[in-house]
Amino acid sequence: MAITIERWGEDDLPLLERYNTPEMTRHLGGPETAELLALRQARYLRLWETDEARMFRIEQDGAPVGGIGYWQVEHDGVPAWESGWSVEPQWQGQGIAREALRLVIRRVATDASRTLLVAYPGVANAASNALCRGAGFEQRGSATLPWRGGELEVNNWVLDMSPLDLEGREPDVDETFAGDDLDPSRWWPFYTPHWSSRAMTAARRRTGDHGLELIIDAETQPWAPEFDGDIRVSHVQTGQFSGALGSEIGQHRFRAGLRVREEQPVKRLWLAHHGVIEARLRGIRHPDAMVAFWPIGFEARPDECGELCIAEIFGSELDDEGGWVGVGVKAQNDPRLRTDFEKIRVEGDLTGFHDYAIEWMPERARFFIDGRWVKTVAQRIDYPVQLMLDVYEFPHADGSRDVAALPHIFRVERIRTFPPAAMPEL
Repeated sequence: MAITIERWGEDDLPLLERYNTPEMTRHLGGPETAELLALRQARYLRLWETDEARMFRIEQDGAPVGGIGYWQVEHDGVPAWESGWSVEPQWQGQGIAREALRLVIRRVATDASRTLLVAYPGVANAASNALCRGAGFEQRGSATLPWRGGELEVNNWVLDMSPLDLEGREPDVDETFAGDDLDPSRWWPFYTPHWSSRAMTAARRRTGDHGLELIIDAETQPWAPEFDGDIRVSHVQTGQFSGALGSEIGQHRFRAGLRVREEQPVKRLWLAHHGVIEARLRGIRHPDAMVAFWPIGFEARPDECGELCIAEIFGSELDDEGGWVGVGVKAQNDPRLRTDFEKIRVEGDLTGFHDYAIEWMPERARFFIDGRWVKTVAQRIDYPVQLMLDVYEFPHADGSRDVAALPHIFRVERIRTFPPAAMPEL
C-alpha cells in the first residue's frame, strides 16, 4: 500500500464534496453549504499560490482517499503552521492519516521560517487526538474557539521542530578519544560478549588525535555464529550487565533462545539518564557495511531495555547526493514502548562528518541531524542507558565477502553528553 500526498488541484472539488457528510463533519459543526465548499476549494488553490498554505490530496496506490495540509497561523503569539486532515470513512483505521501526517511533517521540517506545527482537533475526536500524540505532538491544554457562528472545543497539540540549542550548556562528558587507547572508565570494547565471548567480540580499534576508528578487516570473524550467522562487528559500549552462565539474563536480547555463554563483570561506566547525547561520526558507503549509534537501557531490570537510535546508516542507502539515516525509538523487549523508527533523507556526503543528537526528556525524545530537528517520539523512557557504537559487515547471500573493499573503518570524532537543562525559576 503506497500512500502519497499530491498538490491539491482544480479537479479536487468532488473530494471536498465527499467529505461533506454529517459523519465526516460531526466534530466540525456539520456539513457546509455548496457555496461554502466552492469558496473553500478556491481558497485552497489561492493560498498555495501565495505561499500561505499547502493543501494536498491523499492517495493510496494512486486513488484519492482524503486530504491534508498546513497553513500559516500564530500560536500564542508565535508564527506556526497549523495542520488538518480528513480521510474518507471506508479508508479509516488503516494508518493512512498517520502516514500522510508523517509526510507533511517531513515537508514542514524543511522550512526553517516556522518551527512549530500545531493541530486543534475537537476534544471528542479521539482518532485525531491519538494521531497527534503518536506523531510526537505535545498536548498543551484545550481551548474554546469561535467557529461558524458558534464555538468549538479543541485540544491544543504542538510539535516543536526548533533546532538543537546547546548555548550556555556544558557537557558532563566530552569524549574525543585522544589517548593511546579507550578510557577504561568509560568504554567496554566488546559487543554484548555474554552471548558469545570477549575473544570473539573484541573491538578492532585505533584512537588518537583523529578520534576513534572501529575496524572490520579480513581477519575479523563472525561475532556469534550460533546466534547471528556470519555477521561481523567492531563495537564499543559504555556498560555491561548480564547474568550467570546459561541464564537468559543479558543486554540486547535480539532474538529468542539466547543464553549466556560466557559470564561477564558488571560495568557501570558512562551511563546517561535524560539530557542531550551527541556524536560526530561518518558513514561508510559500501553495500555490506552499516554504522550505528544506539544507546540502550542498561537493563539492570529486564524491561529497562528500550533503544534510542540516534543514527543508523546503511552503506547501501548512500548515493551521490546524500542518503538515509534511521532514527527513533525501538522497543526491543520493553513492553511499555512501541517502536517508532523511520529513515530520514539527508542531502550531502554522509561519508563526511555529521552531528547526530538526541534531546531526551522524561516524556519525549527529539532527534537532530547537524542541529536540525528531524523527529520527535512522545514516549516515556525513564531509566539509564549505555552508549552503543559499532560498524557491521553483512555477508552476501552465498556467504562470501567483498575482501577487496576491506577494511571498513568507522570514524567517530567525538561524543558528548549534556545533563538535562535546568528548569526556569518561577
